[in-house]
Amino acid sequence: MKTDLKSTLSRCQKLKPDLLVIADLKWKYLVRSTLRGKNILILGETGCGKTLAVTSVANAVGKLEKFEKFNLGSTQDPRSSLIGNTHFDKQTGTIFNESTFVRTIRNPESIILLDEISRAHPDAWNILMSTLDDTQRYLRLDEKIDNEVVKVETGVTFIATANVGNEYTATRVMDRALLDRFPVKIEMSRLGKQEEYDLMVRRFKLTEKDMLKTLSDIVEIAEHVHQNKNSTDSKLTNSISTRGVVEMTELIQDGFSLKEIAECVIYPFFDDSGGVDSERTYVKQLVQKYVPIDGISATPFTASPKPNSNAPF
Repeated sequence: MKTDLKSTLSRCQKLKPDLLVIADLKWKYLVRSTLRGKNILILGETGCGKTLAVTSVANAVGKLEKFEKFNLGSTQDPRSSLIGNTHFDKQTGTIFNESTFVRTIRNPESIILLDEISRAHPDAWNILMSTLDDTQRYLRLDEKIDNEVVKVETGVTFIATANVGNEYTATRVMDRALLDRFPVKIEMSRLGKQEEYDLMVRRFKLTEKDMLKTLSDIVEIAEHVHQNKNSTDSKLTNSISTRGVVEMTELIQDGFSLKEIAECVIYPFFDDSGGVDSERTYVKQLVQKYVPIDGISATPFTASPKPNSNAPF
């Protein structure tokens, strides 16, 4: 096992997909923890690639066919989703149908994604406590007549994702006992403007000069918004995620101008209450620095450029 693990880790960077941006050390730690069957918690802002990282590591270790996703953030009935349902049949009487989650933990070497665990109902957390505990690793089916205890099979890996930040109002403060059940915690960092620019160029294979210029302006705007949001005298409470930049890059491909993209995608994210002092007004003023006026190219706000940058920042 140790020899195979070390061999896999020695070449794990070659297994990382081109469209996943994650530090080499974090990727190596993620691969190792998955192969070891550890409980893993991936933290980060929305749209930073948490779910992509999970599907990528499942594919990298050859377990994509054993991968199952459970969106805990949209679960309205935790017991039904995680345990199962009872039904009454006139001929056979009461029937218990176990959940997909139960069937998955019965399957050795499975990878289970507990997506948006920070948005889950506390009942879901309570159900998962014994399942995630490495000294217990079981799930009791209370709805079943014999109260069967299902043991988590060998090699099953639980990977949870959670959003961090005050803007995620639907999230809950995760219980310390629940957090302790994830010995491996990996923080996904927000992409810098150069990383975001390069990723969009690779993903959408952009080559036209005008498209590249618009993309450059968009990642500059996203970076400025992010810096303002995290500053001590912030005027903004929201930011532009990489997922948002992906949508805007698709609009670039479809022939939308920066002005049109801002109207469709950027402005709706920011509150317009407060008139001239609103967040939307601030963002509109920022975007206007990049939008040509009367045929004259605007002079954008720019931070100190990085050396050897491939982007026209």
